[in-house]
Amino acid sequence: MSPTTDAAQGGHRLVIVESPAKAKTIKSYLGPGYVVEASVGHIRDLPNGAAEVPEKYTGEVRRLGVDVEHDFQPVYVVNSDKKSQVKKLKDLLVGADELLLATDEDREGEAIAWHLQEVLKPKVPVRRMVFHEITKDAIQAAVRNPRELNQRLVDAQETRRILDRLYGYEVSPVLWKKVMPKLSAGRVQSVATRLVVERERERIAFTSAEYWDLTGTFATGRAGDAVDPGTFAARLTSVDGRRIAQGRDFGSTGRLKDGAPVLHLDESAARALAAALADSTFAVRSVESKPYRRSPYAPFRTTTLQQEASRKLGFGAKATMQVAQKLYENGFITYMRTDSTTLSETAIKAARAQVTQLYGADYLPDKPRTYTGKVKNAQEAHEAIRPSGDRFRTPAETRLTGDQFRLYELIWMRTVASQMKDAVGQSVTVKVAGRAADGREAEFSASGKIITFHGFMKAYVEGADDPNAELDDRERRLPQVTEGDALTADEIDADGHATKPPARYTEASLVKELEEREIGRPSTYAAILGTILDRGYVFKKGTALVPSFLSFAVVGLLEKHFGRLVDYDFTARMEDDLDRIARGEAQSVPWLRRFYFGETRGAVPAAVTGGAAEAGNGDGDHLGGLKELVTDLGAIDAREVSSFPVADGIVLRVGRYGPYVEQTVEGEETSRRADVPDELPPDELTVELARELLDKPSGDFELGADPATGRQIVAKDGRYGPYVTEILPDDTPKTGKNAVKPRTASLLKSMTLDTVTLEDALKLMSLPRVVGADPESGDEITAQNGRYGPYLKKGADSRSIGSEEQLFTITLEEALAIYAQPKQRGRAAAKPPLKELGTDPVSEKPVVVKDGRFGPYVTDGETNATLRRDDDVETITPERGYELLADKRAKAPAKKTAKKAPAKKAPAKKAPAKTAAKKTAAKKTATTATAKKTAAKKTTASKPSE
Repeated sequence: MSPTTDAAQGGHRLVIVESPAKAKTIKSYLGPGYVVEASVGHIRDLPNGAAEVPEKYTGEVRRLGVDVEHDFQPVYVVNSDKKSQVKKLKDLLVGADELLLATDEDREGEAIAWHLQEVLKPKVPVRRMVFHEITKDAIQAAVRNPRELNQRLVDAQETRRILDRLYGYEVSPVLWKKVMPKLSAGRVQSVATRLVVERERERIAFTSAEYWDLTGTFATGRAGDAVDPGTFAARLTSVDGRRIAQGRDFGSTGRLKDGAPVLHLDESAARALAAALADSTFAVRSVESKPYRRSPYAPFRTTTLQQEASRKLGFGAKATMQVAQKLYENGFITYMRTDSTTLSETAIKAARAQVTQLYGADYLPDKPRTYTGKVKNAQEAHEAIRPSGDRFRTPAETRLTGDQFRLYELIWMRTVASQMKDAVGQSVTVKVAGRAADGREAEFSASGKIITFHGFMKAYVEGADDPNAELDDRERRLPQVTEGDALTADEIDADGHATKPPARYTEASLVKELEEREIGRPSTYAAILGTILDRGYVFKKGTALVPSFLSFAVVGLLEKHFGRLVDYDFTARMEDDLDRIARGEAQSVPWLRRFYFGETRGAVPAAVTGGAAEAGNGDGDHLGGLKELVTDLGAIDAREVSSFPVADGIVLRVGRYGPYVEQTVEGEETSRRADVPDELPPDELTVELARELLDKPSGDFELGADPATGRQIVAKDGRYGPYVTEILPDDTPKTGKNAVKPRTASLLKSMTLDTVTLEDALKLMSLPRVVGADPESGDEITAQNGRYGPYLKKGADSRSIGSEEQLFTITLEEALAIYAQPKQRGRAAAKPPLKELGTDPVSEKPVVVKDGRFGPYVTDGETNATLRRDDDVETITPERGYELLADKRAKAPAKKTAKKAPAKKAPAKKAPAKTAAKKTAAKKTATTATAKKTAAKKTTASKPSE
């Protein structure tokens, strides 16, 4: 059967895609003669551990999953959770005439297609079916025009996978040994973490500077209106020709930069100048008008979509990609992992048609706008992210809801705006001069902007990372004045300012920074951000990314002992090399050999390693020696890499159970220690705070000896709150079957370390307390303190009691009275909300903060999202609450289809056979439709990060 026919004849063609949702949509466009099935993501990969490696492999191959001694041959295994799916695909292939591999059109999609071919071993023709949008025309065109597998893309992706495996599996164990177990290192994730840590170091080293200036409110003497205001504000810019110092004139040390010819006003000087200008006369010194023009923004690519969704919708990068994936699979947008900003001719025509239809011909430029990509080594196969099809559906026409509607609307607006005319207007600068009572001449300046034709801004205006930044469509109107016009000063105010440390990265700005430095692939940034957040290297404070103290230890070790691996330029050059391999300009194996074994390798012929070009690299200087680096760890001092001086002999250390401060006092044998809260941003750990933590009651509070055992009882402040425990003798076995654990109990809410007594401790450690036995059943009743408060327990029947004090006082009679009452079912009366945040922009329902059994959470009545460790009930903003709900919705699993209870059978009346047959067929169709609908809601596993 010819692969170019629209439908199969006398057999079927098996089409394999990644996700069930995608399979369902594509099946509807192909019709009979095609079987469309999902691989459900990757079916084969490098093993996750030695247990998955076949028995024939030993040694390093078993540990790494890569045979570094034999041309870096990877060991691939079928994922255990995909074996049943592989069997299903093999069964479907049995009767097929042709296999079409329709995975995504990028390097990873090409690799998945290759793995499918290798595992399924088809005996029928195999072709690659590629498309960048899921529409009927695009799918049928892809069937008519299949191609062969692109082995160069496969090799490039395999090289990346092997490189990341070697990096992760060789460097991560160093972190386990020297910092903490279960940590991970990665080619891109470690560099991304370093960026966040370096920004925090800048904030720690920053010294704020204070500077002052004046703001004047000037009046023209005319009655103002919206077009010609009567007053305007202007800021002092110079005195006697010397420019007034602004924030940009100061360095991070808090001092003026060398050679800055500026006048630095302090508070007293500013107030004195304001007083001297109070009765002065002012005049317009100059009016400068320039034409203003702003061109549309390019259509979205992956990273710009993530940035704008963060700014405008409050989505994290991961949530953005999850929502975009659903839009793509259901045929609403084109492929969402792309480096390109170009639009196809079809898309340009569709966008221009909508400009005319929605905004009028005046907003349509004479020629279509074209955009060229600025991303180095962009994957050439895709176009920009845009609405799918040859006619764009407006957001209302899609019938989408919630986050999918909001993201589609963003993409639609940006695409349409990209084909509209420029915004034009005038920008005006007015300078005002006046002489102070002491003879000094002061000059003020005001800037205005008038947009005379909004052009593309009618459809879309880009957001900004800085919440205080002015957006492009903001107008500032100044009075219509000319040079020499007299003005009066209504007010002259002295304003104080302080320089601010560099802003922490947000998800949007970190994505932008990684892309500008050409580190990693834009398509993997969402996964990278997810990894550094999940690993605890970074946490969120509002939208800001804050590095943990743990990340300081990890980055410090990598910088000192593996500097090249986290060097920004080195990582970018590696990306260049990998792209050269993809283009066929370099070979994979020599390049990997030099990265892993170094510039020289005795077992490798000189002819192979002699030149940089043979190793797949233009200069060769940046490769070499990972194996040697991770072999000799003697020079790494584990205590040193996890220690950071604060001041006055106080050191911050990162321990296995979290960060703590330690102070060694001269003349004392032991040092003082205090835990540091995990959620404390590193730049907030000042000397004063460190002393405060050390001065808090901490360590062991000796309460006395237990009269029954003679063991010492102590009170401690643990990571999960204060508790009491007993000190066991040194010879007590602590491991093995004869191990003895000390009695331990948490303090009651009414107790503190300062007030707890030996008597209190012994009572706490006596829990659970036997209250007595039920005279009817003989079951023992005990009083216990649990996770959700004090309660009674009789067999499997538990009942809450009113207070913690009752644990020690409740009698058998009182306990029996509680059990005599019917057990309360359902929830207790709802608690009032802790805080009201406003109306959610998606659900349009009120959002509040509530206190739940697992801590405070935000809810709109439909979706609940637990507050993160860096969120605080008192300071949480409405925007942060909406962001948490948006993230939760994006992660929500598909709803299960409820099963209807079987209807009771009524006495059957005999119906004509034809009618009965119709009803049976209809019921069968409905059941099939429901099954398909449920299957379609399953999502593909996330793509792995680098």
